[in-house]
Amino acid sequence: MKLAQTEPVNRHRPSVDVLFNSVALAAGASAVGVILTGMGKDGARGLLEMREAGAYTLAQDEMSCVVFGMPREAIAIGAADEIVALPDMATRLMAALRARAGAKRIA
Repeated sequence: MKLAQTEPVNRHRPSVDVLFNSVALAAGASAVGVILTGMGKDGARGLLEMREAGAYTLAQDEMSCVVFGMPREAIAIGAADEIVALPDMATRLMAALRARAGAKRIA
């Protein structure tokens, strides 16, 4: 694996937005996206693209964040299907993954 020498996105290289955009294109509705505590807005727009592609998206709640920047931005633009406290995140993530896996078997 090699880090591309492209221009930074949101001042970052690698960028969470680039990762989430790739997931939206490659996995679409089969994906589940999570954005956790962090400074800035990197990942918010990409999480929205995932949601618009049919993915289920989770954002960490303000009370359990060390820095609420990234989740706040994602929530503000409507990128999160669900806002979850960190202690509950693993349970909600696994439930979302099971639901996606079940939907694929049914279809």
